[in-house]
Parts: sequence; structure tokens; C-alpha cells
Amino acid sequence: MSDLFVARSLEEIRFWSRIMKEHSLFLRLGFRCEDTQLIYEANQFFAVFEQIELRSHAYEANTDPQTISQFNEEVYTAVSYIWAFKRKVLGLILSCQLPGANNFPLLVDHISREANYFRNRLAELNAGRLEPLPDAIIDENVFFLKIMADHAKFIGHLLDPSERKLVEQAREFSHDFDQLVFQAIDLSSMRPQSQTVPLLSQFVDQNKVSVKSLRDFKKTARDLINDCRIKSIIHPLLADHVFREAEHFLVILDMFEQFLRGQDGFES
Repeated sequence: MSDLFVARSLEEIRFWSRIMKEHSLFLRLGFRCEDTQLIYEANQFFAVFEQIELRSHAYEANTDPQTISQFNEEVYTAVSYIWAFKRKVLGLILSCQLPGANNFPLLVDHISREANYFRNRLAELNAGRLEPLPDAIIDENVFFLKIMADHAKFIGHLLDPSERKLVEQAREFSHDFDQLVFQAIDLSSMRPQSQTVPLLSQFVDQNKVSVKSLRDFKKTARDLINDCRIKSIIHPLLADHVFREAEHFLVILDMFEQFLRGQDGFES
């Protein structure tokens, strides 16, 4: 179990610290040139999470669990600070104190939700109380389906309006994932009666098909952006960023699928 704790902790930190680092960059790029304090803070967070990411790769699977537990606590504190920074920025935008800045309120809320998810995961790992898989199957899908729906909206709004076909595809994905979010919320409200293997298996399979399709769309968009073949204001790193998050969600769905295949049923 201690080896599993170390592996899970490092896996989460390696993935999400890079995400937090890139969030800092995206926020900075969206600030106005006169927002010097916000730019400074974003640069500081970039440096903090770059160091965390580097440190995470210095540890190995046989690292003392106590060392990793302390590392988790350090990272938890850093994530709490960047979460607070993101919420502060959201407040400034919604109170019209950053006119002309280029960070969508939904994007800032989106990245703050991801920070909250990350710190909750670290707290659960250190407390040794990851939720039961039947609950995780629903909760992880509610969270990540909303993330995927947001991505589709951001892509649609950051593509040049003249890219009509791609914009329309992004809108279709947005609608599809909004519907999947509503379905996930409905399944969640029916717990524990809804937590049967047939229902959860269909739930995971359906979501997996849609996420694969969105992942492929993101990959195509990323490659087109990298080759300068489409018109947009999407930073190439942002295109890769949202692609990696879809890949991460698919890994989670694969894990759930394997678990469900080995189950005859859940106890209520």
C-alpha cells in the first residue's frame, strides 16, 4: 500500500503541477501590460510549479512514503495559494476591474476548479481516504465532463470566426458534453441505487466514446495550429494542454472500465 501511495502521489503531482504551471502562463498572457502586480504573481506561480514539477521527477517509486507525504503537504499549500490567486483574478474580472484583459471569466473559474480538484486529491492521498470506486466513477466523470465541455467552448471562441467549420465542430462538442454533464448529474442524484454495474458500465462506455472523439478533434486542432494552417488566437501550448487533459481523462475512464469488468455487482 505504501508503494501505491507513493506512485499515486507522484503521478498526480507530475501531471497537475505542469498544468498549474501552464495556467500561470495563460493567465499572464491574458493580463494587460499595466497589470504589473498580477503579471509578477503569475510569474512567481510559474516558477513555483516548475520547481515542484522538477522535484516530482527526482523521486522514485521506492521513496520513503513519509517523504512523499511531506511533499504532498508542500504542494497542497502551493496549490491553495494559486487557487486563491485565480479566485482573486476572477473577482477582479467580474467586478469590471480589468477592462480589456483577455482571460474569459469561465476560463479563470475553470482553472480554479482544477486547482481545487488537485488539492483535494492531495489531501485524500495523505489522509488515506480515497473515495470508493463506485462513487469515484460518478464524481470523476461529473468533474471531467464539465472540464471537457469548457474546453470545447474555449476552442470555439478562440478560433477565428472565419474558421466556420471548426467553430461549428467545437459548438457541437460543447453541446454534446453539456448533455453528458447533465446525465452524470442525474446519475449522481440517484445514488446509491444508480450504482449498478450495468448502469455504470454504460455510463463509462458512452463517455469514453465522446471523450475519444473530442481528444481526436483537439489533436487535429493542435497539429493545425502548430503548422500555422488555421487562423486562431490559441497559443500552441494551450492547444497541447487541453489535448493532454483529454488523454488524462481517458486513462481514468480506462481504469474504471477495467474495474467494472471485474465486478459482478456493488453492495448498496
